[in-house]
Amino acid sequence: MKLLIADDHDLLRDTLVAFIQNESDIETSSSPDLMGALKLIENEGPFDLVILDYNMPGMNGLDGLRWVCNMPDAFNVALLSGEANRKIAEAALEVGATGFIPKTLSSKSLINAIKFMATGERYLPIEFLTQEPAAKEHPFAQSLTEREMQVLSGLSEGKSNKEIGRDLGLAEPTIKLHVKTLYRKIGVANRTQAALIAREQGLF
Repeated sequence: MKLLIADDHDLLRDTLVAFIQNESDIETSSSPDLMGALKLIENEGPFDLVILDYNMPGMNGLDGLRWVCNMPDAFNVALLSGEANRKIAEAALEVGATGFIPKTLSSKSLINAIKFMATGERYLPIEFLTQEPAAKEHPFAQSLTEREMQVLSGLSEGKSNKEIGRDLGLAEPTIKLHVKTLYRKIGVANRTQAALIAREQGLF
């Protein structure tokens, strides 16, 4: 099975690729933007499944998704988004997407969803449309404060300390302190390990 993941967050993209290749026999290529994805489709395709991030450069909302869905070579295309809401998901399916993947999806569910969509079946996690999972109730998260969970969420999305600080209204040095503390609490040494563990535990 051949998979293409296009996402502009380097950490998130690399973490996903590493996890997928470690847990399955899926051959995975990646790109940081739509134009790069189009070149890979032309030069290395066809792919069994192409996953496009909703907010990466070149997408222009759903226009990029529509463009790829209408390319001559038939393949399955899914939309990946941290803005996991009903409107985007339904709109993606309407323009021809095989499925919609929220970035809150657990790693095991992600692998199952990829295999499902690669066969041409439509995928939409119904549970995320009805309610957001209460990550704080997860046993793994009990040792973390609410602020540390917010920082870990940012790390899982591939954001820099500066970006996380801007989102939370905190100074970058403060974010660095939170990052150092949560590293110690969850037993990791870097951002990639923190993001991978959070995803493996199904927190985000």
